[in-house]
Amino acid sequence: MTVSLTGYGRYVPQETITGPEIADRSGIPEDVVVEKMGVVEKHVCPPDDDHATDMGVAAARDALPDAGVDAADVDLVLYHGSEYKDHVVWSAAADIAERLGAENAYATESYSLCAGQPIAFRQVAAQIETGDVDTALLVGASREEDLVDYTDADASFMFNFGSGACATVLERGAGERALATFHGHAAKTDGSFSRDVIMPAGGSELPPSRATVDEGLHTLTVPDPDGMKERLGEVSLANFLSVADDALAASGLTREDIDFVALTHMKRSFHDYLTDELGVGDGHHYLDEYGHVQSVDQVLALDEGLDRGLVADGDVVLFLAAGTGYTWAASVLRWIG
Repeated sequence: MTVSLTGYGRYVPQETITGPEIADRSGIPEDVVVEKMGVVEKHVCPPDDDHATDMGVAAARDALPDAGVDAADVDLVLYHGSEYKDHVVWSAAADIAERLGAENAYATESYSLCAGQPIAFRQVAAQIETGDVDTALLVGASREEDLVDYTDADASFMFNFGSGACATVLERGAGERALATFHGHAAKTDGSFSRDVIMPAGGSELPPSRATVDEGLHTLTVPDPDGMKERLGEVSLANFLSVADDALAASGLTREDIDFVALTHMKRSFHDYLTDELGVGDGHHYLDEYGHVQSVDQVLALDEGLDRGLVADGDVVLFLAAGTGYTWAASVLRWIG
């Protein structure tokens, strides 16, 4: 059974913040923000607009026509974006489905943080393969930049967080309408990192109160940044390569077959080291004009790769991601174009 990608869309807010502006707010040298962190600029949302569902709907309104699919023909709407959305304890997926007119779809959500896109591909491809659904719309969105305190040095690795959304349409078969076909997937979790990145207040352990607001406990932080960096440095490269190799092996391929890797935004030196290890040459795009947009990164990278002529018909495209928690995930696509 062939599972096809038949359309995709992307959306980023108009407002941006530049690397030099981040440096000014944080006190970190400009060259560190721009060169080491890899943020020339990133897109950010206004307080009263571009909520997660707004951005997701905008991306979906590009993806559905790209696929030639009417919203009423969608069987499943899956939201795989940020848990930080319009409201808490609330279904963004249902809201997106309603606003698009996907009246025959059921709506659900999948949270794997920044590893969300390959995980969502894996879940929905399996559903399509078993005949559970025929046509699915996957939507991711993030504005977690709202949760970043630029005066918190412990949270500096999150200063690259940007905002935006993506949407992809997956279908059974699809024939000549297919942009790409799906092949192998892989994922790996190391739960020892599960409490390394948190927003201290707002959950059941420390419910929101006037005191938590006054104490500034509603932004993301890292309780032990040095400890996390040391432990993560030992395993991250190996786990990235492990899930990449496993997804490729499940596709009957090896690293030598990769033509383009759509990769999570990370510090520039690690991005370059990882792409060198994968042996992809120029087959990648660094998202220094977007920053890290959670599970949207891979679609942004693919779109930029297509625009720059880095992805051609017949190419093997590897979606490779990692998200705090910590989960690494990969999906292999054959681009048809």
